[in-house]
Amino acid sequence: MEIKILGTGCPKCHQTEKIVREAVAEAGVAADVEKVTDIMKIAGYGVFGTPAVVVDGDVKSVGKIPSKADVKAWLGK
Repeated sequence: MEIKILGTGCPKCHQTEKIVREAVAEAGVAADVEKVTDIMKIAGYGVFGTPAVVVDGDVKSVGKIPSKADVKAWLGK
């Protein structure tokens, strides 16, 4: 599983990354979590608000901090 956190480094982006990493660890899922800060790469996903979360190429959340429960649901847990 591949998870990308899209964001330029704002506090909401850091909080989103923290929540995603905690949810992955708690769910016991094998996932590569990557932080994407390049504006052009972020725009390539059709995302124009951050933070955003992409799971296996599918944009799951844009412009808000997801809950840990949301992230676990995306992980199938």
